[in-house]
This record gives sequence, structure tokens and C-alpha cells, in this order.
Amino acid sequence: MTKEKVEKRVSAISNYIRISPSKIEIILFKIRGKTYRQALMILKNLPQRGGAIVWQTLYSAASNASHNFEFEKENLFIAEAFVNQGPILKRMRPRAKGRGFPIQKKMCHITIRVAEKI
Repeated sequence: MTKEKVEKRVSAISNYIRISPSKIEIILFKIRGKTYRQALMILKNLPQRGGAIVWQTLYSAASNASHNFEFEKENLFIAEAFVNQGPILKRMRPRAKGRGFPIQKKMCHITIRVAEKI
């Protein structure tokens, strides 16, 4: 039997965020695998609106880790970061000759898991 290191992962989830999952995925790609401090600096300087939302979720995950499991924030890194499709608000836009054009307003669920470096 092999010995495996079990690392405790602490997560934070933001549900029903009114922004497209593809836009959030671009931001999450930039911070995956980074340390907590590096990720905060990256998110602070991003021009996208989604950067602030991801920042809040990451900050929440780090706060959960330090408060509930007594992890040090300096030792945290992003173990997982992913986004899932949420519900879609379906609207209609009037077009020429009495037609309608469908508009899909997408939502997403953001999950960030942090772990402590061993």
C-alpha cells in the first residue's frame, strides 16, 4: 500500500453570478496554481468586471481556510478553480417585420478551492 499525502482543501462558491461563464473562465485560467498573494495581485490589476467577483470568492475561500481550519494565508495556493453554467434568462428582442430575436442572459457558479503547501 502506498502512502499518499492527503491535503485538506477549503472551498468557496459564488452562485448565480450574472456574467457569462466563458468570461470568468478566462480570468480563472490566469490564477490557477498560483499562490494566494500572487492571485490577489493579478485580480486586483485586471480591467475586467469579473476580476472583482473572482477576487471576492478567492478572499472568501482564504478566510474560510484561516478561520475554520487555522491555515496560514501565506501558505495557501489555488488547488482548483472552475466555473459552471448557471440558469439562463431568456428574453426576446423585437426585430423587423414582426419577428423576434432571442437573447440569452447567462449566469454562472464559481468555485475556488485553496490548499496549504506542505
